[in-house]
Amino acid sequence: MRLSRRKHPRPGLKQRRFRQRLVAYRESRRRPALKGIPRSAVPSFFTLMNLFCGFLAIIQVSEGDLQKAAWLILLAAFFDMLDGMMARLTNGTSLFGMELDSLCDVVSFGVAPSFMIWSFGLKDLGTTGVIVASLPALAGAIRLARFNVNYEGTKSAYFSGLPIPTTAMVIVAIILNDDLVREWVSDRGDLNLILTTVIVLAGLMVTSIPFDAPPKPTARYARKYPFQAIFSLLTIIGLIVFREVGLLVALLAYLAVGIGRACWQLILAIRDADPGEDDHETDEMAG
Repeated sequence: MRLSRRKHPRPGLKQRRFRQRLVAYRESRRRPALKGIPRSAVPSFFTLMNLFCGFLAIIQVSEGDLQKAAWLILLAAFFDMLDGMMARLTNGTSLFGMELDSLCDVVSFGVAPSFMIWSFGLKDLGTTGVIVASLPALAGAIRLARFNVNYEGTKSAYFSGLPIPTTAMVIVAIILNDDLVREWVSDRGDLNLILTTVIVLAGLMVTSIPFDAPPKPTARYARKYPFQAIFSLLTIIGLIVFREVGLLVALLAYLAVGIGRACWQLILAIRDADPGEDDHETDEMAG
C-alpha cells in the first residue's frame, strides 16, 4: 500500500488570504465621504456663538464686570437672530437645530441673566434672593420645552408667553442703566422693586399671554401689521438716539402692549358673555 501524500499549501497562500481579509475588513469599516457641508451647519454655527457669548457673560459676572456681561448677552441675542435668518435663507431648519437653539438659549438668556440680576443686588437678600434670581432660568426652561412640544413648523405673528430673550433683555437693560436704577434701589428695602420685576417676568414667560413676534422687514408685513411695523421703527430710532435708556423704554412699552392687549381681550370676553347662558344652566341644574 502506498501512503497518501499530505498536501502542503503553496508558499505565500496564507499571507495572501490574510491580506484579502484585512482589505475586506477595512472596506467594511470605511465610511462614505461627506458630500459637503450640511445646510443645518450654517445656522448651528451662529447658535453655538450665542452659547459662547452666554458662557463669556457668566465669566464676566463672576469677575464683577456686569456691564461687559450685559453687552455679551446683547451679542448673544444678535447671534440668536442671525441663526434664525440663516436657517430660513439656507432652508436649513431642522429638529436638531431647534433643540440646539433651545439649549443655548437656556444658558445665554436664562442662566446668565439670572446670575447677573443676583449679582446686581438680589444677593443681599440671602436665600430669598437666590430663589427669585433663579426664576428666569427655571421659567425660561419650561417655556422653551413647551414651545418645542407645541411647535408645528409654522411661524406665528405672536408668541404664547413672554419670550426668554425678551426677559434677558429687560435684565440687561436694568444693568446697562445702572445709575438710573441705583437711584431707585439705594437701600435694601427698595430691592423689592427688582424682586417684583423678576417675579413678574418669570410669571409672564409661563403664561399664554400673546406677545408680538419680531417683525419681518417687508412691505407685506407692514401692510398687514401696521402698528407693529411703526412700533419697530420707533424702537430702532429710540435705540440709536437714546441707546441704553431707549432700550429700557422700548422693552417696557413692549411689555405694556402685550399685557394691556390681554387685559382688554379679557374685558371684552366678560362683556360679550351671554348672561342667559348662566341662567339656563342654573335652571337645568334646579330641574
